[in-house]
Amino acid sequence: MTELADLTAVQLVDGYRKGEFSPVDVTRAALRRAEESRPRVNAFVRVMADSALAQAEASAERWRRGAPQGLVDGVPVSVKDLLLLRGEPTLRGSLTVRHEGKWNEDAPSVARLREHGAVFIGRTTTPEFGWKGVTDGPQSGITRNPHDPSRTSGGSSGGSAAAVALGAG
Repeated sequence: MTELADLTAVQLVDGYRKGEFSPVDVTRAALRRAEESRPRVNAFVRVMADSALAQAEASAERWRRGAPQGLVDGVPVSVKDLLLLRGEPTLRGSLTVRHEGKWNEDAPSVARLREHGAVFIGRTTTPEFGWKGVTDGPQSGITRNPHDPSRTSGGSSGGSAAAVALGAG
């Protein structure tokens, strides 16, 4: 049987519609992948388990009522740490950015995902200010390719690429 974290967004939405599994089940699987891979791959700056599970519960309720919020309702996603995410700091891969600042708005792409019910599981690594083609930096260290940890995952979206390859958002 295919693991939930390995399903595509289309397969997830189809499974939610048919009641085969819930957004909570899928979010737990994605969070497990994110946490288990951290020491080896380093795709995430921050995993936001509590808020992700709360979002997944709300999505599961919408699916139970037959009223999904949008096209990706309940699909776990991660957000590169260069994009604004409401309620979270955006550190841009740098130690020079203050951790306590939280945004009261989303980047446009994040806002579209939120409007359609996506579940935000974490912030992915990026090189400092996204300025180079390999994801390593002073804030998070090196992000590795999940399929071959002796290689990089590329950049500047290396954390995002690794998270997708892991099935972790």
